[in-house]
Order: sequence, then structure tokens, then C-alpha cells
Amino acid sequence: MLILHGGAPSPFARKTIAVLEEKGIAYEQRNLAPIPKTPQLLAMNPIGKIPILEDGGTFIPDSSVICAYLERIHPEPAVYPKDPKEFAAALFLEEYSDTAVAAAIGPMFFERFIKKVLLKAPADEAIVAKALAEAVPPVLAYLESRAPRRPGPVLGAFSIADAALGGHLGSLRLAGISIDAARYPKLAAYSDALLERPSFAKALASCQP
Repeated sequence: MLILHGGAPSPFARKTIAVLEEKGIAYEQRNLAPIPKTPQLLAMNPIGKIPILEDGGTFIPDSSVICAYLERIHPEPAVYPKDPKEFAAALFLEEYSDTAVAAAIGPMFFERFIKKVLLKAPADEAIVAKALAEAVPPVLAYLESRAPRRPGPVLGAFSIADAALGGHLGSLRLAGISIDAARYPKLAAYSDALLERPSFAKALASCQP
């Protein structure tokens, strides 16, 4: 059985869990924190980040690499579009999500969920307010421009783009931050529908302490 090392509080672990669940692949999840960078962690991934997939003694790090690997060993249902232009669109949305979206949402998620909920420490609300005022609006505006007109997968069928976006949109939900439906109506509907899928519902439920 495949083993996924990395706790679901990580949005990148949730992205990977979503792909595993959508494909119906059996796996075991083992919590492994990226801090401190233990010898065990560094032996599996020299960068010292999670998630890491273990398959028969082979360790595969990085959520994007893991998801591409899962597509090779379990091609159906596919999470990478066959059409070249849609394939490119999905890869870009994955990259945008794992860089720009992560950078905008990550500080708020750390303060409101990692610190406050998991570590029982007070959140620095000034960091949250700064992110909401400066970093978050441009990201949400771009995602609004890419969100489907009707709630559902962003490219028509569930893809790696949805897996990546859901990982970080889930961080907003866990941080207790709602997307303004008046300002971003398509994105708000997309996020709600995506996070209610069984794959993400399971990943989010496993985040709770």
C-alpha cells in the first residue's frame, strides 16, 4: 500500500490527498511535521518538505511530482487533461496556486490555524489584516477571472488545477475566512462546491485536532 507522509494541515498534503481520493487509490497517511527537519525527514526528501509518497521503499517528494507519479501508475480517472491547451491551463493553475495563492493565503493560515488552533498560541491579527488588504485581493481577483460560470471543476472535469486550488482554498476555510460572494461570486461558488467534494471533505476533516 502507498504511504503518504505529511499531515493534512499542509495544503500540499491536502492537494495530494484529493488526487489519491479522486482516483480511488488505497493509501495510508502518516503524520510527519516539516519542523524540525529530522534525519528521517531529510532522508526521504533532502529539501525537508512534505508531503512525501512512499511506494515500496521508494520515496517521492513534492506534491506536484507525487500527483504526476500517481497519474502514471493509476491513469484513470485522469487528473491531467488530454487536450494540450487544457493540459497547459491546468499546469499553470497548479503552479499559480502553489506559488502566488500559497504566498497570499499562507501567512493567514499560519496565524489563524497553525498557531491558534493547533499550537494554542495567539494569532497575530496584524499579519492577517495586512494580507487581506494587500496580498489577497489580486490573487482572488485573478481566480475570479478563471473560475467557471457555474459551480464545478475549473476546466469542466476534476483536474490537477482543482486539486491544487482546493488545497489552498481549504486553508482559507480553516482560517475562518470567507470569500466575499458579492465581490467574487464565481470564485465563492467554485470554492464551496470544490471543498464539499468527498475528497476534500475528508482531507479537511482530518485537519482537526
